[in-house]
Amino acid sequence: MQCVLLFFSLLVLSGFSGCGHFSFYNSSWIVALRHCTKQSSTMFLLAALVGCLLALTAEARIGNCSELSFYTETSQCLLFKVICETNKYEVRRYEAAKWVTTTEWSWSMDIACMNAFMRLFDYISGENENGQKIEMTAPVVIKIDEEKKWFWEAKQYTMSFLLPKEHQANPPTPKDNQVFISDTPALNVYVRSYGGWMTSWTDCHHKEALMYDLMKDGASFKGNCHFGVGYNSPMTLWWNRHNEVWVIAEGNPVCSSSEEMD
Repeated sequence: MQCVLLFFSLLVLSGFSGCGHFSFYNSSWIVALRHCTKQSSTMFLLAALVGCLLALTAEARIGNCSELSFYTETSQCLLFKVICETNKYEVRRYEAAKWVTTTEWSWSMDIACMNAFMRLFDYISGENENGQKIEMTAPVVIKIDEEKKWFWEAKQYTMSFLLPKEHQANPPTPKDNQVFISDTPALNVYVRSYGGWMTSWTDCHHKEALMYDLMKDGASFKGNCHFGVGYNSPMTLWWNRHNEVWVIAEGNPVCSSSEEMD
């Protein structure tokens, strides 16, 4: 559908840039289009094809979780391309995606995540404009600001559920005014993986370790926030769990003494 709309838009624009008078509201556009040169027609078709390819490649890679190398209970996951990897971290490429999101302020990451999770779980359980139940996906992502605060001061935690493939184009509007639909652009991220439970302590420990390794390797990254990433149900036992820390890469990704991936 995106490709059809894009091609149609190109035809409309062409009517105002050298292909004669163009009108949506009568059949004269057919006559005008016939006066376009063969070269112009070829250019329109090529532009449409390029636009279609760009639209396809810009969409989120959401697919079967069996394509991942680690365990998760959901059927749909956000897929990625590994650019390079070391024995301590890897660089991944993610395409743009839509999420359902909420923000919580708390002095404790663990309390913030519990409150935010239940708010988002209500949304996928039917608390949306259509009363529609939405499939749970992976990962669940928590954005954590790196602003220095005293331990008793509240920090901002932003949690997001990935919207399934069938809801990426037109997700239901949330009923809760604390819940909203958000977009992430295509980006490269540095990733450190670990098992067990994701808590405020384990997240902080692995974030510090990742940032230390990146600075040692001379990698540029956004240091104002990081992301805690989980792939498992709260009911999953600790030895089957997979968690990650992400930081957003800036410039060309760096993997010191790495293996480049195809």
